[in-house]
Amino acid sequence: MKKILVAEDEESIREFIVINLTRSGYDVVQAENGATALAIFNKEKGDFDVAILDIMMPEIDGLTVCKELRRRSPDLGIIMLSAKTQEMDKVTGLLYGADDYVTKPFSPSELMARVDAVYRRVEMTRGFRKNDTTGETIRLDEFELNLRNRTLSKGGTMIELTQVEFQIIEYFFKNPNAALGRTDILKTVWGNNYFGDEKIVDVNIRRLRMKIEDNPSTPSRLITIWGIGYKWVTNSNK
Repeated sequence: MKKILVAEDEESIREFIVINLTRSGYDVVQAENGATALAIFNKEKGDFDVAILDIMMPEIDGLTVCKELRRRSPDLGIIMLSAKTQEMDKVTGLLYGADDYVTKPFSPSELMARVDAVYRRVEMTRGFRKNDTTGETIRLDEFELNLRNRTLSKGGTMIELTQVEFQIIEYFFKNPNAALGRTDILKTVWGNNYFGDEKIVDVNIRRLRMKIEDNPSTPSRLITIWGIGYKWVTNSNK
């Protein structure tokens, strides 16, 4: 059963989400605030595929819950719920490890498209990690990307990546030294039916730089190509 934790303090919105998830075959566990969400996650020993978290919740806010859940479970899919006025909070949520966000008000079709996409990504990642880890690897200078167990290392040191981050890096590693447009990255990683905007690409690139660059403020690997998008630069192309 596909299991989802829904944390939303507004009962009407929570019920709307639960009804649509249940109709789509998900096993839903509800929480009315952030503290309850963390307590449930602990009680269930992290046995969830996806968590949907409202940003503004009493006791413990959704951003704090997101950061804590990501720390405990690198494979968990996390979707933030936000109001249109919470633009900076959306960015913060992505930087804390969220995979996606949905802006209120949202339609059932938009919600389920986002949830299904994140769930598929979680299942794919877990499936790869259950298999033999001696599969194909891509080596670019001091970096090594293992496509079988979905890991990235730098100089032999593992770099913890979310599912989204891995897919972005995989796209760059398969196209080194090529300028990749934001729209191409968005379609490749989030799919052709993604409802959101290209800003989610920029935030994830920023988060990746914090993990892979020696100096994230002046990146030397994952560089910006103004007016186009981004490029992964190898030593041979410097």
